[in-house]
Amino acid sequence: MYTATGKSEKSEKNDLLSQYMPMVKRLAHHMMGRLPPSVEEDDLVQAGMIGLLDAISRYDEAQSAQFEAYAIQRIRGSMIDELRQIDWMPRSARQSMRKIEQTISALQHKLGRQPSETEIAESMKIPLADYQSMLGDARGHQLLYFEDFGDSDEDDSFLDKQSADEASMPLPQLLDANLRACIIAGIENLPEREQLLMSLYYEQELNLREISEVFGVSESRICQLHGQAIARLRAKLKEDAWIAAV
Repeated sequence: MYTATGKSEKSEKNDLLSQYMPMVKRLAHHMMGRLPPSVEEDDLVQAGMIGLLDAISRYDEAQSAQFEAYAIQRIRGSMIDELRQIDWMPRSARQSMRKIEQTISALQHKLGRQPSETEIAESMKIPLADYQSMLGDARGHQLLYFEDFGDSDEDDSFLDKQSADEASMPLPQLLDANLRACIIAGIENLPEREQLLMSLYYEQELNLREISEVFGVSESRICQLHGQAIARLRAKLKEDAWIAAV
C-alpha cells in the first residue's frame, strides 16, 4: 500500500520511527529527573518506543492534532503505564510526602507565609538533614496524578484513558480556568528560588543536572528543592479542594 507521498506505508512508518526516536530518549531523560534512582532510564525508553509505535499505527492524518503532539501523549502515557506497573514510589515515600504537605499547609495558616525548610523540619520534630532526606527519597512525587481527577479503574491503562474522548482527558480539566489560576497563584507564592527552579524545569525543560549548574549546588539539592516546591503546590491545591488527599 502506498500513501499520498508515494512511499509505501511501511517505509513511511519507518521514517517516522527514525525521526521521533530521539524525542523518546529526550522525554525519558526529562522524566528521570522526577524519579528515584531505582528506575532505569532504558526501561522508560523501551516503554516510550512502544508508545511511539502505537502512535504511528493509530494516527489518523484526518484528525486535528499534529502527529508530534499526538505521539508525545502516547509516549508519555506508555512511560507512565510502565511506572505504575513497577510501583516506582514506595508507600512510605508517599506517606512522607503527605505528612510534609500537611505540615506545610498548617504552617502557612499559622505564619501567613511560606515556611522555611528549618521551620518545616522543626514542626515535624525531625532534624533538617532528615527532612531533606525525605524530600530526596520522595523524588518523583508529582504535582498532579491522573487519579487526582476522579475515580480510576485500575484495569484501564493510563494510555487508553489519555486517548479517550476529550471530555475525559485530564489535560482539558487541567486547563480549566479556575484550576489554572490556582496553580499560577501557587507558583507565584513559592519562594523566589523555587519559582525559578519550576520555570527552568517545566518551561525551559532543563534537567536537574543543568539546573544544578545554574544554581551552583548539587543535583541532589535541586531534587530536594523540586520536591519541596511540589509539596507546597499540592498543599495549596488540596486546600482549594482541587485534588483529593492521595
